[in-house]
Amino acid sequence: MTHPERFLDGRHAVVTGGSRGIGAAIATALAGHGAAVTIMARRVEDLRSHASALHQLGARVHTEPCDVADDDSVQRAFQGAEQALGPVHILVNNAGTARAANFGATSRDLWDQMLAVNLTGTYLCAQRVLPGMLATQQGRIVNVASTAGLRGYKTMSAYCAAKHGVIGLTRALALETAKHGITVNAVCPGYTDTDLTDAAVSNVVTALGKTPEEARAMLVKIIPRGVMTTPAEVASAVSWLCSPAAAAVTGVALPVAGGEVG
Repeated sequence: MTHPERFLDGRHAVVTGGSRGIGAAIATALAGHGAAVTIMARRVEDLRSHASALHQLGARVHTEPCDVADDDSVQRAFQGAEQALGPVHILVNNAGTARAANFGATSRDLWDQMLAVNLTGTYLCAQRVLPGMLATQQGRIVNVASTAGLRGYKTMSAYCAAKHGVIGLTRALALETAKHGITVNAVCPGYTDTDLTDAAVSNVVTALGKTPEEARAMLVKIIPRGVMTTPAEVASAVSWLCSPAAAAVTGVALPVAGGEVG
C-alpha cells in the first residue's frame, strides 16, 4: 500500500529552472512525495549542487542542462530525461526571468527575451511532453506564472505581457486536454523570497535612491499578509495540483501571494 504522502511514487516529474529558488523547492517537494525528478537549468554547477542535496534526501534525481527558449536544447534535454527516468508524467514550467524598464525604455531585445524565456519556453516544454501524456491519458502540467499574470506592475510591461500569456496558454490547453486525463494549471506567486526578488529590490534602490531595507519594505507593503511568500509555500501549492486530490482542477491560475490578488 502506498504511503498517503508518497502519492507520486512511480511518477517522473520534470522541473525547469529546478536548481534554485522556487524551482528547487518544487523539485524537493515532489521528490518528497515519491516522484523521480529531472531538474533542468542553464547552469551546470547549480544543477549539480541541488541534485546532490536531493540525493542526500534519498531522491531519485537526474539533471539536464537546458535553455527553455531554444528548441534544440529543449529536445535534447527531454530526450535525456526520458532515457534516464522514463516517460514524463508531470511537467512544472518554472524557468523564468524578469527585467524592469519603463515602457519607453523597453528595447526589442528586452521584450523578446521576456517572451522567449517566460512564454515560448513554456510552450516548447509543454508541446514536448504532451504527446506522451495523451498516449497514456494521464499527466499534470503546472506553469509557474506570477501575480504579474493577473495584474500590472509599473516598469514591468514585457514581463507582465509574458506572464499574462502563460495564463492564457494554461487556460486554453486545459480545455484541449480536459477529456484526456490531463490537468493544466498555473500558480501565481507574488513577491517571493528568492534572488528574483533581490533583483527587484536592487531595481528600486537604483531607480528611487532607497536603501535595500527601504526598498524591501516597499515591496512587502503591498502584501496584505505583511510578509513575502516562501518558495516552500509555492511548492506546496504545486504539489497539491499534482496530487490525485486535484484531479478535477484544471485551467486555474492560483495566486500564492498573501492576499495581494484574489
